[in-house]
Amino acid sequence: MRLTDPLTQHFRIDTIHQKALGRLGVITVQDILYHLPQRYEDISNIQSVQGLVKGQDAIVYGQVGGLKARKAWKSRIPIAEGWIEDGSARIKVMWFNQPYLAKMLTDGMYVKLAGKVTGSEGKLYIANPEIEKLESLPIDRHDSIFKGTGNDDETIYPVYRETKGVTSKWFYHTVMKCFEQGILDAIEDPIPEEVLKRYHLPTLATALQWIHTPKKADHAKSARKRFAFEEVFYIQTAKALSRARIRSSEGYVFKTDPAHIKKFTERFPFALTKAQEKAITSIFKDCNGEYPMSRLLEGDVGSGKTAVAATVAYATVTSRPQSNISTKSNKGPSFVDSLEYGNLQVAYMAPTEILAKQHFESFIEYFHHLPIQIGLITGNGCMKFPSKTDPTKPTNISKAQLLKWVKNGEVPILIGTHALMYKSVEFKHLALVIIDEQHRFGTNQRKQLAKKDSRMPHLLSMTATPIPRTLALTIYGDLDITLLDQMPSGRKPVITKIVPKGKENEMYDHVREELKAGRQAYVICPRIDEPDPEKETAINAKSVTEEAKRLKAKVFPDKRIAILHSKMKPVEKEKVMSAFSKHETDILVATSVVEVGVNVPNATNIIIEGAERFGLAQLHQLRGRVIRGTHQPYCFVVSESKSDKTKERLKALTTAKSGFDLAEYDLAFRGSGELYGAKQSGLTDLGMEAIKNIKLVEAAREEAHALVDNDPELTKHPAIYRKVSKIVETLHME
Repeated sequence: MRLTDPLTQHFRIDTIHQKALGRLGVITVQDILYHLPQRYEDISNIQSVQGLVKGQDAIVYGQVGGLKARKAWKSRIPIAEGWIEDGSARIKVMWFNQPYLAKMLTDGMYVKLAGKVTGSEGKLYIANPEIEKLESLPIDRHDSIFKGTGNDDETIYPVYRETKGVTSKWFYHTVMKCFEQGILDAIEDPIPEEVLKRYHLPTLATALQWIHTPKKADHAKSARKRFAFEEVFYIQTAKALSRARIRSSEGYVFKTDPAHIKKFTERFPFALTKAQEKAITSIFKDCNGEYPMSRLLEGDVGSGKTAVAATVAYATVTSRPQSNISTKSNKGPSFVDSLEYGNLQVAYMAPTEILAKQHFESFIEYFHHLPIQIGLITGNGCMKFPSKTDPTKPTNISKAQLLKWVKNGEVPILIGTHALMYKSVEFKHLALVIIDEQHRFGTNQRKQLAKKDSRMPHLLSMTATPIPRTLALTIYGDLDITLLDQMPSGRKPVITKIVPKGKENEMYDHVREELKAGRQAYVICPRIDEPDPEKETAINAKSVTEEAKRLKAKVFPDKRIAILHSKMKPVEKEKVMSAFSKHETDILVATSVVEVGVNVPNATNIIIEGAERFGLAQLHQLRGRVIRGTHQPYCFVVSESKSDKTKERLKALTTAKSGFDLAEYDLAFRGSGELYGAKQSGLTDLGMEAIKNIKLVEAAREEAHALVDNDPELTKHPAIYRKVSKIVETLHME
């Protein structure tokens, strides 16, 4: 048996079973060994039915049957009754005053019961036990727990992620058969021995044995720690390699004189915060360094990231084309006030057409007093500022003409969506790439943007998504991180209120008063249209289309209401947002399409319906739509959920001081897997759990950097190279 062997080569697996395994990504022997248990059942306190005695607090696993409801003969108390059988014997079960349980359970169902044994000798029963439904029993009836082996250690039983057609027990027994065939003897451990010793981690073979067949809880814990370290280590190594390749590339250098930059920023209608000034200083230091910059600018919604981006863009386009190799002896600043074609260029990429157009308009505000041309390219057309006929306004322009001017350097700033990546888009001297809310941007993509230029552009990636420090260190390990942890003066914190079912009228009264005062409002719904009642009866969530009709008919009949969602055409979206920005509509009913970047300072109220359906980070992003102006903003979080966990989670929105606090809360109490998703981060559930441990993350990062420093191409560590290559391919890092 080899790790690369298909499971079908060694086990009889029918077509249905193969498809089920395929859904879980389990095809080869190696796949099943790495299909790690989700959790463990402690079966040390399980009793067999055969050995139960009167007065005992029992925990029993088995199948229920004989279920029925009746009334006691004398007292007429309603009773649900049945029996549970575990393979050793059968015992009666009775629930008093809970007759509904007879209908909630079905004969043959697997359950875990916990209750007191009562009755008389020969007529014992378990009274009012707590019940937990199970997909399957955690142990087989022939397992040693019922046979009294006397081995007190063997009390931990693995539970695996299942899918229709394959059970947890099948995984357990198949892994056991792999072990019996000596597969562990053929396993090579990629992690260097000295690293394992340094952090007291088991070898790969030992870890696999301990995680699948732990003799005690400490074994499982140690194995999980090893796999968690390994996963973070491989991702950190991939990031370290990417970082090393960037740093070995030739890039652009531009030096800035503080007076030159101040001349630009003092025209802003606000004063820069200390956090903004610190971020700008760090970025300029990078741009004057020995290698191209790779930096993530992380700031709460409304913290002023666009102003930082505009300042860096200004410094770039007022600099001459020089490289970090040819200008190492350059001593003085290299900016120019009289702009000629051939200066350095900037590409600014946004995730949506709405946001790209918004950045285009913002840059016009920042640069309108300068002879600097700004282009906009989206899948829906092109624009340029200034217009020849009216230098105060932008104009529509043909794509061919815009691309010609970008290619010869006449347009130094080009803003757009992914249309920037088209083959037809060529720059003369692309020195800076700014990415908004898109962090999967690797080395090859930067080279692709730069096209024929041998030099690598600087990269400034920006996000308003709150990211816990450990997660940022892991999934953005190839980027230096700068935090904007201050809000501009005059911005007021959002007053957030949780609105339970039945309290909506007070919320509507408040919004009505705000609208009378001239303000505007968003209403966010989880879905676009009403569900098909025949197909989606289980889903109950407000839709944009129906909620807009209801609000117009019953709540705000005198107000102008519009809708916005992802199924609308770009032209329609643009028309709706333009009308809302100009206050031609009062209320915008939308999906979370408004989550990123939409900027309407006069909109100071947001109602989020079905809030339990959104993650905390998404709720925080949505809430950020109403802190663009100087008026007091309000956020109403509407939820019909009765879950205490959901109520506690939503309450964090009212207590967290910033998005960063919120992110740390989610990481500590809910798990970042739910917040960020495994696909986005490249981490499994185990890896996501691991990043709660800052020491483990920092250790993995340190070891990865040391490895790459000593072996830049990983030629001495081919097994690690294979693992890392797979991660790079999965995350599209290149």
